[in-house]
Amino acid sequence: MTDTAQSYREPEATPVGHEGTRVEIRERPAWSISGWFGVLTIAVCIGACFLLAHSSIKGLIALPIVVAVVIFGSLVIVQPGETRVVRFFGSYVGTVRRTGLSWVLPLSDRRKVSIRVRNFETNHLKVNDADGNPVEIATIVVWQVADTSRALYAVDDYLNFVRVQAESALRHVATTHPYDNSVEEGLSLRGSTDIVAGELAVEMAERVAIAGVEIVEVRISHLAYAPEIAQAMLRRQQANAVVAARSRIVEGAVGMVEMALERLDERDIVNLDEERKAAMVSNLLVVLCSDQPASPVVNTGSLYS
Repeated sequence: MTDTAQSYREPEATPVGHEGTRVEIRERPAWSISGWFGVLTIAVCIGACFLLAHSSIKGLIALPIVVAVVIFGSLVIVQPGETRVVRFFGSYVGTVRRTGLSWVLPLSDRRKVSIRVRNFETNHLKVNDADGNPVEIATIVVWQVADTSRALYAVDDYLNFVRVQAESALRHVATTHPYDNSVEEGLSLRGSTDIVAGELAVEMAERVAIAGVEIVEVRISHLAYAPEIAQAMLRRQQANAVVAARSRIVEGAVGMVEMALERLDERDIVNLDEERKAAMVSNLLVVLCSDQPASPVVNTGSLYS
């Protein structure tokens, strides 16, 4: 009993997502010819039925009827932008992409798969950006089925699969960039929309490739701070704008004061000592950097009195 217990080992569990669990399949063309050959064959079978009905071997009339029914069941009409995935007793045979009337393998079932370009908008997702601020973001995804066999047999529901993977990729990319970046060289969701959309398209394409789907285009359709921090972020943006404007004003004012002093020295209009220059610089900076218009005061005395 002890030896049996010691010799017994539990089977090793296969990890989820193992390569062996994937459906390795590729689209291939199915056997098909023009359906008008099938229509012609059905017409011949009908003519044979009439001939056999007036002959002495009437028992063979069932043969052309069976042939005509089988051929009629194997005719399929494929419209532009659609395909037919052909399966024969559970085995994938191929895909018919030729439009019009086609004659495919008899006794097979066909499933319609659209290859038209489709688009959808993701839900407004609330995620935390790279700075930890909650933001709301949504995208418009334009996609198309490229491999019909993978779309049907590699995943359970390729329509739902594309939607879920698109939102998953959107969450991941949104967390790697801040909503707004004060550094002009840095990437941000608001300032680098085209670059972020390109990253989204690449990541979505990698995620849905297993389902035989191609991503045509991805565009951000909604981007905003979450309502609970929108007012605070708005005040911060206004403060950043005020600081940037003040910096620009001060930079321009310093340049104007420097130019004024250089012009006075070049033209030798007046000789100013260091104390008078300091007073002149102070007055000019106050006038140039002030929000309110200057109110000049006439000084009739001396600077030193």
